[in-house]
Amino acid sequence: MIVSKKALSRRTVLRGMGASLALPLLDAMVPAMTAQAATAAKPAKRIGYVYMPMGSDIARWTPPGNDLTKLSPTLESLAPHVGHLNVITNLEVKSAYPGTHATSNSSFLSCARAKWTESSDYELGTTVDQIAAQHIGQQTALPSLELCMDLLATVGQCDNGYACVYQNNLSWSSPTTPLQAEAHPRIVFEKLFGEGGTSEDRLAALKKRSSLLDWVKEDIARLSSKLGPEDRTRLDEYLGSVREVERRIQRAEEGVAKNELPDLDRPVGVPPAYADHAKLLFDLQVLALQADITRVVTFQLARETSNRTYPEVGVNDPHHPLTHHGGDVEKIAKMAKINAFHVSLFAYLLEKLKTTRDGDGSLLDHCLYLYGSGMGNPNVHDHTNLPILVAGAVKAGRHIRYAQPTPLANLHLTLLEKAGVKMDSFADSKGKVDELLTL
Repeated sequence: MIVSKKALSRRTVLRGMGASLALPLLDAMVPAMTAQAATAAKPAKRIGYVYMPMGSDIARWTPPGNDLTKLSPTLESLAPHVGHLNVITNLEVKSAYPGTHATSNSSFLSCARAKWTESSDYELGTTVDQIAAQHIGQQTALPSLELCMDLLATVGQCDNGYACVYQNNLSWSSPTTPLQAEAHPRIVFEKLFGEGGTSEDRLAALKKRSSLLDWVKEDIARLSSKLGPEDRTRLDEYLGSVREVERRIQRAEEGVAKNELPDLDRPVGVPPAYADHAKLLFDLQVLALQADITRVVTFQLARETSNRTYPEVGVNDPHHPLTHHGGDVEKIAKMAKINAFHVSLFAYLLEKLKTTRDGDGSLLDHCLYLYGSGMGNPNVHDHTNLPILVAGAVKAGRHIRYAQPTPLANLHLTLLEKAGVKMDSFADSKGKVDELLTL
């Protein structure tokens, strides 16, 4: 028998004027009659990191048992995802001492000691996400995607003589090269789907047209006619997600004039509610991973020393002062509410990943996500017993407890290996988290 069917390239892109639309993983991208032809296409490996600032109320964070049959109050929103979730207790990052907000942020992904300086001679270390990007990000349009929620325009020194760059940036591609994150959903959308010209040119092109999908609709129709029923459904779901995200971005931009009390930490043109802004950036992450535009993502949920308030959950006090609670039970309860709110947004991401099809499973089946903070107890600025979650393609449903403080670098090294990056050590690692190495 002669089989002449030609597989669709995994790098297939639909193009319109000033725009390009990458596609999700389709069965049509598997060569006919290969060993994989009877099943869905083989998925790529992806890894993401979500940073929660200023630690947690660890008493309300820590699950009571060695499994996740009963979750703690702060983690209750993650109940639907315990089959993809692990909680790890008693990890530490020694390089973050002498205990500052700047070093909490900077050491989280680097496990390196930040050079104490207020000037531009800053120095840290290559972060683990960028090591992943060097290995699994080179086949994608964007080796990595850096996102944040705040407008990080501060310069000079921000915390006990440390330059603001340490608080502003999670990702460093070298010890002297921080990577600036983006908070504006429109600019992120343009970065993912714009094509050609300068960034300003592409952004202007996106704003002029009514919709990205309108510019590639002929290519969409042509492609759809060549796909099987399963692939057409998958493509329709993906295009629907793109259009919905685009619609929400447009609605946020149109609402700028109605916002009488702008948040100075938030760029103009983003949703006025914190949760809506965060969910939009999570949705953009999902689209980027689904279409294989990138395989490595970092996201800073808020900046260290953030004075943001959270009226959505009844907390009108600024976050940072609440973390210096001095044992005040009312302040601790409010801080825990913020912790739980941030975790609920991570639960939103996991739900989106779980309901997005990818190959023979979901995106959540084929991703690794680390959620946590570089600070433990914010009242004393310590960096031990960190609040840490791992979700995705690992053996799950466990509360992994270490009897003694253990390097966070062990976990970074383990997740790199799970993502296909083999290294003997990372920073101050002393081994790996063996429980996560088998499914």
